[in-house]
Amino acid sequence: MNVLLISTYELGRQPFGLASPAAWLRDAGAVVNCLDLSRESLSEEFVRAAGVVSFYVPMHTATRLAVQLIEPVRKLNPRAHICFYGLYAPMNEEYLRKLGVQTILGGEFEEGLVSLIQRIGGVTQANSLCYQIEPAISLARQNFRVPERRALPPLEHYAHLVVPGGAHRIAGYTEASRGCKHLCRHCPIVPVYNGAFRVVQREIVLADIRWQVSSGAQHITFGDPDFFNGPAHALAIVETMHREFQQLTYDVTIKVEHLLQHAAHLRTLRDTGCLFVTSAVESVDDAVLAKLDKGHTRADFLTVVELCRKAGLALQPTFVPFTPWTTLESYAELLRTLAENDLVESVAPIQLAIRLLIPAGSRLLELDDVRSLVAPFDEAALVYPWRHADSRMDALCEEVEQLVRSGEKSRHSRAKIFARICDAASHAAGIPALWQRPAPVLVARAAIPYLNEPWYC
Repeated sequence: MNVLLISTYELGRQPFGLASPAAWLRDAGAVVNCLDLSRESLSEEFVRAAGVVSFYVPMHTATRLAVQLIEPVRKLNPRAHICFYGLYAPMNEEYLRKLGVQTILGGEFEEGLVSLIQRIGGVTQANSLCYQIEPAISLARQNFRVPERRALPPLEHYAHLVVPGGAHRIAGYTEASRGCKHLCRHCPIVPVYNGAFRVVQREIVLADIRWQVSSGAQHITFGDPDFFNGPAHALAIVETMHREFQQLTYDVTIKVEHLLQHAAHLRTLRDTGCLFVTSAVESVDDAVLAKLDKGHTRADFLTVVELCRKAGLALQPTFVPFTPWTTLESYAELLRTLAENDLVESVAPIQLAIRLLIPAGSRLLELDDVRSLVAPFDEAALVYPWRHADSRMDALCEEVEQLVRSGEKSRHSRAKIFARICDAASHAAGIPALWQRPAPVLVARAAIPYLNEPWYC
């Protein structure tokens, strides 16, 4: 069986979602080719040779890009069995089936992919069309294989870590767990995992890190939805990693709630090489945080800011600033809060332009005001469209997005882009200027480590 695994986009990272199943499939006897279309072109040779073409869709953008490739793949290879796997596959199963996708796998998908190739055999067209028997969502506890990365573009082709002084370091990427214990209403993980999380065995994670270090990685991003869903598992990994590679740095994603609960472990993160922690703060408006069921408050966030500073960790908050409940005043308050707490350089500008997505199966649809607001599901866009009751908010969202795009294209500093966003928000709200960029800036960007492809949707 010849299998082609395709990733369309994964935040500038070398995709774990190709490397992990590639190992499983090769162990099962398949010939596996991998294509990361964020870094390389679609290979007609690989498509024509494949009995199965499987698209990895861990996020909204990746899914929309993958959908556009179904017809070109069909034209190149009408006999190929088309599979979509990853978080967004089961969420959009009905739409994908209409497009001719034959197998849908979500959650813990590696065993399902092995079952797929064993089921169809890749011999005839009839076999390639046989009905799916694998569950669309599996939460099985898997025994993972060491990811197979040799067929992917080299690490240096992916997002780099930028460190104080402006130097770049090659960054690798791995996952120590999947899913999440929490049920935040807006999170796309929830419709699939529904409060469950699954660990990748410690020895597998460490073997993956060793391989990436041998391939030039100087920094590792842990892509777990929340690194402290299983703190003992996570800390054991980074402590062992640090003993083996004392110069290796890393970053993680952790909820505000867990940063508070496990504040005693922040210094352990720092001492084992953690440079920064990403946290999905989403809003500084307690009413919005309650709507999203985030499990923290504005005060909790500000406490975490201080805890991380005392521990010597950079906190990189992410936000969903444009929601149906955001007002011009509350958006201005977000900007004011970031400025007053010296966080301007800690927030990627795109985070100030993110608009709430309401995908299929979202817990947001539990809310009466959301159900009354949204239009019918837009299959092509993969969301329930909504417009703000105050048209000025939608206009400001579009303006901020354009300011971010033009500022990034012109390589403007975060402070300069932030100042322009403040001007736009002040003008929209009819209030005095929100922020004047100090000279010198509050915190020099060169003093804050970051990855140079900060898109999160």
